[in-house]
Amino acid sequence: ELTLSTQQLLTEYRELSLQLSETRSKKGNLLQTRISEMIRELGMPQGDFLVSVSHSDGETPKAYGNDKIEFLVSANPGLPAKPLAKVASGGELSRISLAIQVTTSTDKTTPTMIFDEVDSGIGGGIAEIVGQKLRKLSANRQVLCVTHLPQVATQAHQHLYVKKDQTETTSSTVCLLDNNERIEEVARMLG
Repeated sequence: ELTLSTQQLLTEYRELSLQLSETRSKKGNLLQTRISEMIRELGMPQGDFLVSVSHSDGETPKAYGNDKIEFLVSANPGLPAKPLAKVASGGELSRISLAIQVTTSTDKTTPTMIFDEVDSGIGGGIAEIVGQKLRKLSANRQVLCVTHLPQVATQAHQHLYVKKDQTETTSSTVCLLDNNERIEEVARMLG
């Protein structure tokens, strides 16, 4: 009886696991299309983001199905998509992360997001787009962003100025800028 019950449960699990895999593949295709469009807007015109979902029926049942899910990226034309961590530079990785966050921003479970120089390696119009995407992301959560680009900084609701002091020991202070100080700081960044 136990053997028969185990076989029935395993068959039911495999059917449910296959349904889950099919749903993941469909949603993964939609997600990869949206993220690919977003990374192209963020200065990677030939960029492709792929969601690879591979299903294996033969594996031992797992709590979240029998899929292996991997994010792949091709940043340049003619190059095959490879795992995200192995392909993207620091600046590309930051922009891909931003694209993922903006694309999935309806999920409000992350109350605060921190981006450290997400605008690394870009400038001009792309920097402005990055700033706009960060601002959009801040509509339903707190976003902290370290930037040296005025195009990004001007999109912020508030500015904090970080100053390093190296007298006898090194220390840092953080000041909230008022409207006039914000204008002066953005002007300084432009200079």
